[in-house]
Amino acid sequence: MPNVETSTPPNTPAPIGPYNHIARVDRFITIGGTAGVDPATGQLAGPDVQSQTRQIRDSFAVMLASVGSDLAHVVHVNIFLAHMSDFEAMNTAYVEKMGDHRPARTAIGVSELPKPGVLLTMNLTAVTND
Repeated sequence: MPNVETSTPPNTPAPIGPYNHIARVDRFITIGGTAGVDPATGQLAGPDVQSQTRQIRDSFAVMLASVGSDLAHVVHVNIFLAHMSDFEAMNTAYVEKMGDHRPARTAIGVSELPKPGVLLTMNLTAVTND
């Protein structure tokens, strides 16, 4: 039976609950719900959805690198938006980080998120580079 390895690497936001951000089994990687929190300050990266989206993507890049992957190996992304009216602004910042890679994606409108001021969270599945 394969082992499940979990971790939260340095230079990423601290989890706000009893969990690690990353779970890996062989080449399969999942990253749990991540908000746009600057890991250096513990504060939101900005008050707008674009700043928070950019920070989430930066955090994902660090997390993926820690387990032998990168944004080009993302298979699926879930996006949870507090306001669907932020959808286009989120897309603009999302494309900046993803480039031409277009993994499967789901966007869901939610009524509330756990940390005050958070406009969106994302989670993803990916595979390792090897």
